[in-house]
Amino acid sequence: MQSGFSFEVSENQQIIRKMVSDFAEKKIRKNVMEWDEQQYFPVEIFKQLGELGLMGVLVPENYGGSGFGYQEYVDVIVEISRVCGSIGLSVAAHNSLCTGHILAFGNEAQKQKWLPKLATAQWIGAWGLTEANTGSDALRMKTTAVLDGDHYVINGAKNWITHGKTGDVAVVMVRTGEAGSSKGISAIVVERGTPGFSAGKKENKLGMRASETTEMIFDNCRVPKENLLGVEGEGFKQAMKVLDGGRISIAALALGIAKGAYDAALAYAQERQQFGVPISSFQGISFKLADMATEIEAAELLIRQAAYLKNNGMPVTKQSAMAKYYASEVSVKVATDAVQIFGGYGYTKDFPVEKFYRDSKLCTIGEGTSEIQKIVIAREILK
Repeated sequence: MQSGFSFEVSENQQIIRKMVSDFAEKKIRKNVMEWDEQQYFPVEIFKQLGELGLMGVLVPENYGGSGFGYQEYVDVIVEISRVCGSIGLSVAAHNSLCTGHILAFGNEAQKQKWLPKLATAQWIGAWGLTEANTGSDALRMKTTAVLDGDHYVINGAKNWITHGKTGDVAVVMVRTGEAGSSKGISAIVVERGTPGFSAGKKENKLGMRASETTEMIFDNCRVPKENLLGVEGEGFKQAMKVLDGGRISIAALALGIAKGAYDAALAYAQERQQFGVPISSFQGISFKLADMATEIEAAELLIRQAAYLKNNGMPVTKQSAMAKYYASEVSVKVATDAVQIFGGYGYTKDFPVEKFYRDSKLCTIGEGTSEIQKIVIAREILK
């Protein structure tokens, strides 16, 4: 590991973990299955999280945020996701993508305008990169922005957008130059209520069903040119840097889901009896639990290392890709084994592991698939 990295838990982190864990147990757990089955996006919960400073974890205090670093941010996502991956996903997307992009690349006036509302959850944030035909091939996006006087006119659509309907403000990647060129993409902030900006189809998903995922549609949407983040043509480079941090978010989300599934499986294995003894006494079960525990700790170490590098302004592309790739695959494996330990009960909605199982899969897809992470890692180690 990089020199200087240590796995110490600060007093701040201990306080935050307890606060977030208590909130998740009291406010989220009792509603998890109802929200999931109704595909209900609980805006009121995010407002309460905003009051606790958890919707602007990385935002400096002078913009209304908590001013914490990435270690504390990982703790927030993990503790929420142990209870509900959907809420963890939405908190992660709001913090690291929309809010994180404006924090990293906005000018002072833009930060003053949008960050205080986002950091307190007065506004919910969305972030638009993906399109129907350009998932991993983002450079060939079709959504365009053409400068017309003092405004950009945006046309096109974005898909798979977290908070694409409910979000009050979105950072949208648009093509302002040549298709296929990394210098042909720009990032523009669009506020809800802007004429020509609307929500399209809401996705009916396998998991993460309480986290809203919809299309965003732009039809001659006129946005003031001062909403451009940075300079024209820098949007793709900005997005890749934002995703470096976003991958730590999704890794933490995956870790939280894995921990939740493991906690449930461990408790069940010690309670459930067969042949007169707890099933945890059988080697087939105890070895599963041993593998789960080991892989969870290995994933956490990768995530903590990436968070350390990010906090210290060091290159993080390789480590964040490794953390995201490994943690997401571990999450799926742990959730699968948890269902197996529960047996037939694990296949019912009366027990929590079937939801962890459904939620875990998105972690290997969102913000860059496992295959894309391998490409990123390979490029970094072959430099």
